[in-house]
Amino acid sequence: MRRREFITLIGGAAVASPLAARAQQRERMRRIGFLMNLAADDPVSQARNAAFLRALQEGWTAGRNLQIEYR
Repeated sequence: MRRREFITLIGGAAVASPLAARAQQRERMRRIGFLMNLAADDPVSQARNAAFLRALQEGWTAGRNLQIEYR
């Protein structure tokens, strides 16, 4: 392989690598802050949390495209 061919090969690989990386990007992660004034083990709090998660299951998956922070 000649020097010119080698430089062309390396240059082409350098240009193509960012394009390949851009095509494999993950879906954007959304973050929800869940604030409640009840204890985590309170039955009312657990019922509200379960209803909230059921409603989110229509298109959202915790850990894949959604992160929930409880406070």
